[in-house]
Amino acid sequence: MNPFPYTNDHKRYHTWNYHLRNQFGHKVFKISLDGGFDCPNRDGTVAYGGCTFCSAAGSGDFAGNRVEPIEVQFQSIKEKMHQKWKDGKYIAYFQAFTNTHAPVDVLREKYETALKQDGVVGLSIATRPDCLPDDVVEYLAELNERTYLWVELGLQTVHEQTAKLINRAHDFQTYVDGVEKLRKHQIRICSHIINGLPMETPEMMMETAKAVAALDVQGIKIHLLHLLKGTPMVKQYEKGMLKFLTFDDYVKLVCDQLEIFPPEMIVHRITGDGPIDLMIGPMWSVNKWEVLNAIDAELERRNSYQGKFYHAPVDQEVHRV
Repeated sequence: MNPFPYTNDHKRYHTWNYHLRNQFGHKVFKISLDGGFDCPNRDGTVAYGGCTFCSAAGSGDFAGNRVEPIEVQFQSIKEKMHQKWKDGKYIAYFQAFTNTHAPVDVLREKYETALKQDGVVGLSIATRPDCLPDDVVEYLAELNERTYLWVELGLQTVHEQTAKLINRAHDFQTYVDGVEKLRKHQIRICSHIINGLPMETPEMMMETAKAVAALDVQGIKIHLLHLLKGTPMVKQYEKGMLKFLTFDDYVKLVCDQLEIFPPEMIVHRITGDGPIDLMIGPMWSVNKWEVLNAIDAELERRNSYQGKFYHAPVDQEVHRV
């Protein structure tokens, strides 16, 4: 019996590409958009200043230009993506800032415009767990009935002391509550976590991964913390509060995390980088394919795979995709 059945291309984890090809039967890629939203911990709703790691683009450094209409952004990014892939369908990805932080009528105008673009088969909406009021969740539930929908929900860490250091402005229970609100409507959730946050040990990062593994979420994005010029975290770095993970330590940590995630959890991302002109470190992260290949090699060296050490909580329902 194949111990890692959710993979292709010799991967030992359940890849996003594999999932999409099985879902749609052909190549599907994301078109990253900027809907012109703000964040509640930037505009004073819950805090000011934003997360200390977040760039001026609101983690949408590779998204479209927010001053342009959605349809113009879509066409521009699509043309760039087709320089790499000739054919495919699209998921409209509202990436920058907090994409449910607006009245429902505003959200509806943005999302529906994206869905009308030729070749779009679904939506992916990045947001925070404290930006899921009931009327927004009801609209998301409506969307989930008529299109392929993911809500990407930022967690980053389960550790309250870290959350305060990075000005996250919500606690872990808020995240759990957000997951429950979305899953009542069978909405797919992709959790975001960050490895390498200030003052965190590898053991703490594993605790975050274990907490996510125990939740009813269907996808995971594992990010490497990268420090960008102009972010509030630069001051924390200068104070010695941040030490970059080494290449080898990151590879081993990601493999440890993959081993304890449910095998059916879809791995949307296992590393990350930023605009090279803004990068302070770790500079090895810009060589994305070297990182991905090293993770593959380490899993093979261990004779391991996603879910090898996963144990489902007794009271947890089966993950539904």
